[in-house]
Amino acid sequence: MIALLVLLSLLFLWAVVSDRLGRWSITAPITFAAAGILLSGQDHPVVPLDVDTHTFQRAIELVLAVMLFTDATEAREYARLRGPVGEGRLLGIALPASLVLATLAGALVFPGRSWWLLAVAALVVMPMDLAPVLMILRDERVPLRVRAALNIEGGFNDGLISPLFVFCVANLVSAEGDTFGDLLLNALKGAVYATVIGSALGLLASQLVRRALESGWARPASLRMAGLALPFLTYAASVLVEGNGFVAAFVAGLWYAHSVSVVGGDSLDLVQDVSYLLALAAWYSFGALAADGFAHGVALQVLAYALLVLTVARFVPVMLSLTGTDFTRPERVAIGWLGPRGVTSIVFAVLAYIQLPRTEADFVVNVTAATVLLSVVLHGVSAEPVARWFARHPQPEERVGPPDPGR
Repeated sequence: MIALLVLLSLLFLWAVVSDRLGRWSITAPITFAAAGILLSGQDHPVVPLDVDTHTFQRAIELVLAVMLFTDATEAREYARLRGPVGEGRLLGIALPASLVLATLAGALVFPGRSWWLLAVAALVVMPMDLAPVLMILRDERVPLRVRAALNIEGGFNDGLISPLFVFCVANLVSAEGDTFGDLLLNALKGAVYATVIGSALGLLASQLVRRALESGWARPASLRMAGLALPFLTYAASVLVEGNGFVAAFVAGLWYAHSVSVVGGDSLDLVQDVSYLLALAAWYSFGALAADGFAHGVALQVLAYALLVLTVARFVPVMLSLTGTDFTRPERVAIGWLGPRGVTSIVFAVLAYIQLPRTEADFVVNVTAATVLLSVVLHGVSAEPVARWFARHPQPEERVGPPDPGR
């Protein structure tokens, strides 16, 4: 209860001074992570996080489920862009290549580590999350197709990675008698169940919301509650049948996005606000874990790995995958560089910390903490210079048309 009181107090205090702090580049994620380090990350914390493991795991899973739901609706914002924005190549080519490079980088920097553990680390640190540089999505100096590519990639990559993460963690903690085939079958079953549940509930919710609005049974303001309830409902239903709750929430979001244009552009504001609040709680937890992980200093190997995954493991696959597209070279460079890490990596790291043995858990938390903190600095500092460069060097016009009413 004390931790909840502190979190809500921090939220209120940050809200009333957010513009002033923003001028100093102090964002809400930085504020909450710093609070977690100072208040809950010491040997004798002022605010202990004394939640039992099972409850904490469910809570952090719900954070990711709601985030995945809201992320799945992001593509609607770019309906007026005619033609693809490289999302197929970024997700189908660059993302797998980045995961492979991150795993190989781990083998190079941390020789002797289990391949399954290195794969888990790669899956944790590679998903991008624009929360640390959210202002870039609203900055009109940056070409719209660059912002669209980053936003759609950031929304979809964590949804694609989540079943792989669950599968790799299962291989690290599997009990004797569970073969690779058993684990693979369980992962596939969980994904299939989740897809069915997510599709059924997402489609049904979308149709019910449309009917309710058309018949006058509900007003758009009331239907915001439906958007808030759906990710929680989908996650719970999927977990109940042993499905992957993350995948279910993501798929439901894809279906529900089709009703957004009918209800109104602000129909998801409530669930997005709740998602943001839950994300701040995750940043606080991250601060506490990071303080524990770095209590005895930061190893140079960890910093080297973080730097490799933020640069080479992302930049090279993105540049190669977008070669031959309509993106100019500066736009490809911007997309390759602007790959911040944030809440998605934090949530995955917390889940790994809960489920893995202590040694492996500490390893994942350390590399994640170094990657996220380094990303906050590098990408936070470079976002404004990137926008200024585009303002001085306008790129060819994007193919823009009126919004597609069907999206």
